Amino acid sequence: MSYNNLLFEVEGGVATITFNRPKALNAMNPETTRELKDAVTRSIEDEAIRVVVLTGAGDRAFVAGADISAMQDIAPSEAMRIMENGHEVLRLIETMPKPVIAAVNGFALGGGMEISLACDIRFASEKALFGAPEILLGIIPGWGGTQRLPRLIGIGLAKELVLGGGQIDAKRAYEIGLVNRVYPPDQLIAETNKFAAKLAGLPAFALKMAKCSINFGADASLDTANRIEIACCAECFSTQDQKEGMKAFLEKRKPAFVGR
Repeated sequence: MSYNNLLFEVEGGVATITFNRPKALNAMNPETTRELKDAVTRSIEDEAIRVVVLTGAGDRAFVAGADISAMQDIAPSEAMRIMENGHEVLRLIETMPKPVIAAVNGFALGGGMEISLACDIRFASEKALFGAPEILLGIIPGWGGTQRLPRLIGIGLAKELVLGGGQIDAKRAYEIGLVNRVYPPDQLIAETNKFAAKLAGLPAFALKMAKCSINFGADASLDTANRIEIACCAECFSTQDQKEGMKAFLEKRKPAFVGR
């Protein structure tokens, strides 16, 4: 599939998906959502891809929200379809068996922040701005913002953002745990790629199991979550990389992981 609104590149086991509507500040529309679903599915199915990076074209926006011009006059039934499609894609990102890193290079508002919340790790430019301005349009977040945000930063801080409709800068986002790291704008992509390359060289199945254990244990009781962890850890002992990793440790050498 060729894309009108995305760039899709693969290098060294890392797939980079770039939202590419810079004139519209990379705002999401139905076509972009469909393309994102296809690009994410490709990344899941291609065994050569170990890590996925999401970022935005230009230096102003990651994704500045939804394309309001495409939503202003729609009926509730059409709005529900748009929300359901967005949830489907973001859940695909969240549960895919490979690490996903958001490199937030500018505005991450509304749906843009919600996309970043579905990623495993968020790195931000010092110029990044996060927010949930939907309330100012007479609606609420519809792509998981009212659910993922409080799970990440706590209910009180999430309500401050969602109910107030304001924005926070990258420094504040780091302080409240919304982003993992903050970099100067000219270093963001290089530092993101460096970390992505590190992950791409680690045991793929163990990464999958670690992500699975964290994701599906987070909302379970401690006893249930611990059973999930036990099962995921035990499965790692079926891989070549487990054998290699432990052998290399005992032999005091660097392991040569093969991703199986």
